[in-house]
Amino acid sequence: MKVVGKICAAILVCLVLALVVLSITGLDPQERRPGLWLKGELVTTPVSDWLFTDQYQTVKVQTRTWYLIPHSVTTFCVAYDGRLYLTSTYSPGLVYPHGRSWNENIARDPRVRIKIADKVYDRTLSYITDPAEKEAVLQLKAQKYPQQQVAAGSTVNVFRVEGD
Repeated sequence: MKVVGKICAAILVCLVLALVVLSITGLDPQERRPGLWLKGELVTTPVSDWLFTDQYQTVKVQTRTWYLIPHSVTTFCVAYDGRLYLTSTYSPGLVYPHGRSWNENIARDPRVRIKIADKVYDRTLSYITDPAEKEAVLQLKAQKYPQQQVAAGSTVNVFRVEGD
């Protein structure tokens, strides 16, 4: 029994050390692979116009999981009427029971960290339910990303960045 206890303790120590190293180094998401903590220069000043994000194809978003280890992903962004919007699209055949993990995390806790280039912004996301606002954002997204085709029956979640 003592051997099993020592093995469990060694595994626990290794996991804690790995989490400490990852929390220091970050581990940004890459394309379709999720990541953990987002690192960069923290911007604390208000952003009055997010139009500068049009030069970036994607941004990284760090959400808060129920198990306390951050979950970060890469997603598309659109600036509309001076505000920043993030989208999450998935086809009917690829839908998780309640949506993507990062969408579920936002539903539970809307506080996020957004990384644009080497800068990070701590903000809050709001789920867009207004059909007119959502349609306007999706039209701009179609212009910015003409190569991205949304299949019929796909679910598209739109989130507005708040906190300025």
